Amino acid sequence: MATVTKTLSPLARLCLLLALLIPSACGRGNKFWTNYWTPGDTVDNVGYHPDQPIEFPHNLHAGTRQIPCQYCHSSARRSATAGIPSLNTCMGCHQYVRTDKDAIKYLKSKWEAKEPVVWTKVHDMPDFVRFSHRPHVQKGIDCAECHGDVKEMVTVKQAKSMQMGWCVECHQANQAPINCSTCHY
Repeated sequence: MATVTKTLSPLARLCLLLALLIPSACGRGNKFWTNYWTPGDTVDNVGYHPDQPIEFPHNLHAGTRQIPCQYCHSSARRSATAGIPSLNTCMGCHQYVRTDKDAIKYLKSKWEAKEPVVWTKVHDMPDFVRFSHRPHVQKGIDCAECHGDVKEMVTVKQAKSMQMGWCVECHQANQAPINCSTCHY
């Protein structure tokens, strides 16, 4: 080892050390990631409930009316993001239904002006996490597993921690890949 340390730069030694440690730490049953803090992110904001332009009653649409999540969030089954529905989706019904309500009048005014409604994102993963809804939806994982019981929420709030350990433990329980490159660039 004396020869190696004399011929390798400090950066090369660090890379060698990481090359030896990462495979043993990722995907071999170690739980170093449990409650692992990720600096500067919002993944553990359980209860985060931002103000929105209008109150969108998920309890009415997804709960009482039993509209499936993917009716509005149709890109979830085929892309990385679930997406926010276009106003065309909303106005498909609300051209005719509850047109006297202030929230619907607001949507209609945006629709007629061809302006989007600017919603505040509730679930926000750090930039170094590569998360895609598609494989989760295609495996039949219920939206509530990650987003909580949205059918009972008047407006959406963050219901789960979404810390790395929480995700890895779910992957382990469902025999999904847990190697680092599954979720990280």
